[in-house]
Amino acid sequence: MRVTDVSGYALSSPIDPPQDRRFHGGVRRLLKRDVVLVVVETADGARGFAPAGASSSAMREYFEGDSQATFADVVEGPIADALEGETIDEITDAHDLIDALDVPERVRHEAVSAIDVALYDLRGKEVGAPIYELLCETYGTDPDTSLPMYASAGMYMEPEGYAEQAAVIDDLGFFGYKYRPGIGPAGDRRTVELLADALDTAELMLDGHTWWKLEAGTYTPSVVADLVEHAGEHGAYWVEEPVAPDDYDGYVDLAERGVPLAGGESEESPGGLIALGETGAVDFLQGDVRHHRGYTGCGEAIEWCLGRDVEFVPHNFGTWLGLVANAHLVAAAPEVRLLEYPVFENDPALDPAGADPGMYPFDLAFDVIEETVDVTDGELAVPDGPGLGVTVDLDVVEEYPPTDGPWTEFHYDE
Repeated sequence: MRVTDVSGYALSSPIDPPQDRRFHGGVRRLLKRDVVLVVVETADGARGFAPAGASSSAMREYFEGDSQATFADVVEGPIADALEGETIDEITDAHDLIDALDVPERVRHEAVSAIDVALYDLRGKEVGAPIYELLCETYGTDPDTSLPMYASAGMYMEPEGYAEQAAVIDDLGFFGYKYRPGIGPAGDRRTVELLADALDTAELMLDGHTWWKLEAGTYTPSVVADLVEHAGEHGAYWVEEPVAPDDYDGYVDLAERGVPLAGGESEESPGGLIALGETGAVDFLQGDVRHHRGYTGCGEAIEWCLGRDVEFVPHNFGTWLGLVANAHLVAAAPEVRLLEYPVFENDPALDPAGADPGMYPFDLAFDVIEETVDVTDGELAVPDGPGLGVTVDLDVVEEYPPTDGPWTEFHYDE
């Protein structure tokens, strides 16, 4: 295929009014969610699409102090210059062209990720097959297109609020309920106890990134270790990112407590994912086609997991376009079965019997595609149309103009 145009559109979905969420020692303010939509067009007029995420789990913008408009500029600048006019026979040819550029490493990995997904979308459209079929040919597998998902919700509430939300998620049939603790050690312990009682069939999962974002005097290593053990005693399926992403020694120490650990979404590359896995400390490795060099890069980590006691479970905390992109990987990859489903307010794919279990408004998450994803009893039916199998609604470019600044802020008590 000959690439004729590469575009990057920075989009912002406002949270209006902003929401303040109190954690132990401060307030997290939610202002918006940012997305970059990447579009690759070929000489025959076909277009491939890919989402780029807004931030890592560390709540750090990929470009410190800038909005994601910076990344969109990179896509339309050096990335477009490197690819436009080129004939791409193998998708990895595009990787090589981007890797040769003089741009920061994190930016290169982010750009390769988006271009890889967009080119797979184009290839699928070219041959009339969904991406998962292309990946099945690579892996030598048969597709599984009904995927169990765990609901990613729960953000800094009172213990009873978590329990009420978890009960709704449980009723919706999701495999698990993942939440974000950080309301203080006593509150975190109480939350685990209430959730263990509230959940009937859904698994209990904790995303502990707030623990290492706070002042060192609050969540000390011993306090975190006690909390991890407490979660394990109450049947936690995993504890995610309980220490800073680069604290491999901390991971190893906690792994000795016998509680399953998850991590990897903050690694910058497939090599970083594998390096974390090689510590022997994580049971679940969380790559993401939006961050870890697309299907190609995630495939390296999946290959490493085969035959080991480490399960690859994609991270996904963005739009439905990102959900579908990762879903094609799960549908095809060997020994990969579970997908993350972020729950935002007024989700049109869900029909909760209780209160809305969404974390906050993120309308762009749904509006970026024309279809409503098919979620039944907590399982996703992977679209079977060519490429990604969904129709990107380019009206979002006008409807969700970018706004400057970070999408979230942490304000600490004096």
